[in-house]
Amino acid sequence: MKSLSDVLAKPAPQAARDLIGATLLVDGVGGIIVETEAYDRLDPASHSFRGPTPRNAPMFGPIGRAYVYRIYGLHWCLNIVCNSKAAGSAVLIRALQPLQGLEMMLERRGSRPTNQLCAGPGRLCQALGVTSALNGLPIDEPPFSLTSGAREPVVSGPRIGIRHGAATPWRFGRPSSPYLSRAFVSPAQS
Repeated sequence: MKSLSDVLAKPAPQAARDLIGATLLVDGVGGIIVETEAYDRLDPASHSFRGPTPRNAPMFGPIGRAYVYRIYGLHWCLNIVCNSKAAGSAVLIRALQPLQGLEMMLERRGSRPTNQLCAGPGRLCQALGVTSALNGLPIDEPPFSLTSGAREPVVSGPRIGIRHGAATPWRFGRPSSPYLSRAFVSPAQS
């Protein structure tokens, strides 16, 4: 994998693809990123589509910052701001393969099969203890740790849980990973 600063400088779809295989930890709890989604300013599904607001302000700041927001009034979602040439771009971290801090994840999420601990953005944030307190923080400084991983095959397909731009194939993941939030249907591999 390229250096993380190089990865995050890229447009959102490329950054989302290249983050597959990286290791993400929050206070030492986390694992390998196995699923992501890309969003940019021109995308009608993106929080940045209508321009800067107090809620989406981190998306218009420096790359490599966390953008944390609540969805459905229930679940936190973690994004990493990217694309040094186009403000308003971010990568949603959809799923991790849990590796470190399993006891803490189980405490936060309850007794669950390991493949369901971080399968989905809300579950992932609950397992890692991500809340709005982390919004806007640098992803390469404590409590975060983001380290590159080996380059590997990646599948792509439509994003999940959105109305506008749903067909855009900006969801990326490890082929056949048991830790995905949802299996890819007829995935395109690259």
